[in-house]
Amino acid sequence: MLKFSNTLSRTKEEFIPIESGKVRMYSCGPTVYNFMHIGNLRTFFFEDILLRVLKYNGYAVKYVMNITDVGHLTADSDTGDDKMEESAREQGKSVWDIAESYTKAFKNDILLMNIIPPDIYTKATDYIKQQIEMIKCLEEKGFTYTISDGVYYDTSKFPSYGDLARLDIKGLQEGARVEFSAEKKNTTDFALWKFSPKNERRQMEWESPWGIGFPGWHLECSAMSKTELGNHFDIHCSAIDHIFPHHTNEIAQSEACNGEKFVNYWIHGDFLDMGNEKMSKSLGNFITLQTLIEKGYSPLDYRYFLLMAHYKKKLKFSIEALDAARNGYKNLRGKINNLKQAVHEEGQVNDSKVEAEKFSEWKNRFSESINDDLNMPGAMAVFWDMLRDEGLSSYEKLNLAYDFDKIFGLNLDKTDVKSSDSEIPEEIKILVNQRNDAKKNKDFKLSDEIRNEIKGLGYEILDKKDSIEIKKIN
Repeated sequence: MLKFSNTLSRTKEEFIPIESGKVRMYSCGPTVYNFMHIGNLRTFFFEDILLRVLKYNGYAVKYVMNITDVGHLTADSDTGDDKMEESAREQGKSVWDIAESYTKAFKNDILLMNIIPPDIYTKATDYIKQQIEMIKCLEEKGFTYTISDGVYYDTSKFPSYGDLARLDIKGLQEGARVEFSAEKKNTTDFALWKFSPKNERRQMEWESPWGIGFPGWHLECSAMSKTELGNHFDIHCSAIDHIFPHHTNEIAQSEACNGEKFVNYWIHGDFLDMGNEKMSKSLGNFITLQTLIEKGYSPLDYRYFLLMAHYKKKLKFSIEALDAARNGYKNLRGKINNLKQAVHEEGQVNDSKVEAEKFSEWKNRFSESINDDLNMPGAMAVFWDMLRDEGLSSYEKLNLAYDFDKIFGLNLDKTDVKSSDSEIPEEIKILVNQRNDAKKNKDFKLSDEIRNEIKGLGYEILDKKDSIEIKKIN
């Protein structure tokens, strides 16, 4: 039985899809004004595990992730600058160039982390029409009002506002992720459409029935998920900081407009614990995946580290803990390579070498762990116990390892990429393996994209009859 912790009910619930055998899932993606730090990547990793577990259980998943390239202001209270416009000013570039650059960097990070991309990326700027239509819908139903800086949602008109966050609206004080404006009717009211500042032209602004401006951050997910997944879908996921106000506001918008339940299962992951301070460039603790690579760690060392904690618990990050994970991953790869060698030496293996009952017992133990709310530490414990089982043949262990790695995503079935150049970086080797996978799956578009990514990093792939060669571009 597959179970998830549902933030809406605060209980662990059996997963029952709306449509038998199919799952529609939406994830809040990056705001592409900067590089993703390793804490952000923990969220996308947990969502990858969720996706893998659903597929492992035989579900056909339609997975959508948004790219926020407009409307995410620097304060949750709908005040401050748009993060995209602010980044563009700081770097002396256009907003569009900023969005393209950091979107590319994000996609490269998830490739290196072996995170399965969504079926559909939805950019907020591609769905302006749909967002305006949703505001019109809310306006017609009496949920909006206009003040000097934009069109706002009246949360007092939505009785269940705050249920997801268990919000004490009457007791909510100014500064608790919201600020009271003299013009706002209620403390929790939020912007649907923000007017462009007077005497200032933004790089991203559009005509609307209410004036020139841009959509609020919360609106985009409601409009895009409706467009791609329908009014009512199975799973919405992200980190815990999105519970309020972002996901709380999404529910209010979507259910008020559509007149039906929005999402059945809200699944949220906890933070990476960096100590007492939040990760930021100004504090000098803004660690990206590239930071780890430059320090000699593989992106899959970090992936192995993330497997050590349940997604709903904080995970304390330290270099010592990452070193331990790197050693653990190295040890695991060594054991898998020994099994590959043993199977090779045994020659042709047939099904008679698989002891069905014992094989099934280990698969069942593994499934029980992953289906118990994505219990990765439990699943990893089962994995190591299986490798120690002297009653299993090398062939059985190797096949179970490959099966379990459909969830872990540690590339255990991949042969280490060899090169005559010992200076080939680990990230290039990982991208080569990802490209091999894409070619094997006949995803030639992705294969070409990865080849171009590798070329952009200064290396060239030469495809030969039975191998590939990696060369540094002089």
